[in-house]
Formats: sequence, C-alpha cells, structure tokens
Amino acid sequence: MLKIAENYSFVKNRKFAYCISAAIIVAGIAVGLLRGFNMGIDFTGGTMIQLNMGQQTDAGQLEKFVDTQDVQANVINAGDEGESVIIKTTLALNNDARTKLIAAIQQEYGVALNEDGTRADNGQEFIETSEYIGPSIGELLKKNALKAVAVAAIGMLIYIVVRFEWMSAVTAIAALLHDVLVMIAFYGLFHVQINSPFIAAILTVVGYSINNTIVIYDRVRENKKFMKKNRLDELVDTSIRQTLSRTIMTSLTTAVAIVPLYVLGGSVIREFLLPILVGVLGGTYSSIFIASPMYYDFYSMIHKPKYRGK
Repeated sequence: MLKIAENYSFVKNRKFAYCISAAIIVAGIAVGLLRGFNMGIDFTGGTMIQLNMGQQTDAGQLEKFVDTQDVQANVINAGDEGESVIIKTTLALNNDARTKLIAAIQQEYGVALNEDGTRADNGQEFIETSEYIGPSIGELLKKNALKAVAVAAIGMLIYIVVRFEWMSAVTAIAALLHDVLVMIAFYGLFHVQINSPFIAAILTVVGYSINNTIVIYDRVRENKKFMKKNRLDELVDTSIRQTLSRTIMTSLTTAVAIVPLYVLGGSVIREFLLPILVGVLGGTYSSIFIASPMYYDFYSMIHKPKYRGK
C-alpha cells in the first residue's frame, strides 16, 4: 500500500476524494432527513425501565412481547451475564402505564416476587430502575452537545493558529466538520440509534482526527525549509507520504483494540464504540485525502505568485 502511494498524487486526485465525501455526506443526511434519524430516548425523552429477570433473556423476544402491550420500545440486555434487561420507550409512560407493563412482563416470564418487591428466588430487586425522561432534557442535551463540539473546535482553532498558522487552522477545522458529517451520514444511512454515547464518541473522534492532521501539517511546515524550490503540490504529497505509515498504523492499532470490544461487549458499550470506529476510519481518510489537499487549495489561493501546483 505504501509503495502504491509513492506514485499516487493526493493533491492531483483531490477532487475525486472531495466527490466521494460529498456523495456520502449528502446521501446519508438526505436519507436520515427523509426517513427520520433514529433518535434515542436521551434526545427525544421517554421512559427507561431496567428489570432483573434472574436469567439470560432474549431481548428480541421480549421486545416483541412489549409490542403486544401497545408499547413501542427498544430492549437490550444488561448486567454481567445479561440477566437484566433495559426497556427504553420514546413515549413517556405514566406510573399506571409503567406498572401495567411491568406486571405483564412479570406474568409472562413467571417472575415470583416477595411482598417487598424483591425476587423470591434470589432476593434481588426486580425493578432495578424506572425513570422518566422529559423532552426538555433531550433538548438540553442537544444544546449542550453542540456547545461542547463548538468549544472543542474553538480550542483547537486557537492552538493551531498559535502553533502553526491560521490557514492550517481553517482547513483542519473544516476537516473535523467533514468527520462529524460523515458520522451523522452513517447514522442516517443505516438508521442506527443516536444516544448520549454518540456525543462522547464525536468528541473523542474530533481529538483523535485532529492529531493525525496536525502530524501531517507539522511535516509540511518542516519540509518548507528544505523544499523551497518545489511546487506546493509536491511538498504536500511528500509530507503525506512521509507520515502515511504512522497515520495508518495509529488508526489500525486503534481499530484492532475497538473491534474485539465491539464484538464481545454488551449493547451499551457498542453504542459508544460504533461511532468511534466509524469516526476513526473517517478521520484517517480525511487527514490524508481531505485536510491536506484542502490546505493546498487554500494556501495556493492565498499565495498564487509563490506557489502554483498543477
């Protein structure tokens, strides 16, 4: 792969990469808007009930049973051995509705309870959690998420301006925006549920992606001292090639650690790992094929007399 990159011009083929990114982002967001993004309870508000079933329970089968009670819900397994289930509904259930649903599940699965509400077989609480999340909390979470991403972007912008130059900062932030949009497009295309772990994953990916981009920009800055007679496109291509093995190996190492956790981990951790995995792949792609070529376009536009590649 690295030998192929020796003859590949990332700058000259930048428009092809731009088109791929644009197609993915437009298609994903369009599908998400037309079909509706699969927003989880954290954003829409609703009800969450966690029950100790005392044994491993088929979440899909329980979800179908809950549907027969005229309640649309998402059911996932929880606990060390999957003996608990978490029932999430995007419709807020009042106390009577929650009590009725829990009683129906208890009867369907033959759960015997003591007078104090604990399980008769193991003495543990049958109803581990029963929460109501109002729509206002979801709106607050959305606003705080946008603020968090904005603060992170501004902090990185200031750092890159001080450490490098303002043109590097602009293109680096544009590449980060690209990464966030790719993640949103992925969730729109595959209708994956968006919950609070998605926000944490975005912030993680933003920090990870900017690191790869800064490494390439730092090499561009160093090569400017030794490649003064070269065109800017040659300088950028050389800088990408010199850091390519580092960028790929860093991302590959991260993916190798994430994939087993995703396969073997529970549903809760998967909600966090999936956007990170998508973001790592997208961030690596953007650092190589988007951020650096964008730097070339922006820099050559400002310094036309000095730099003008093909």
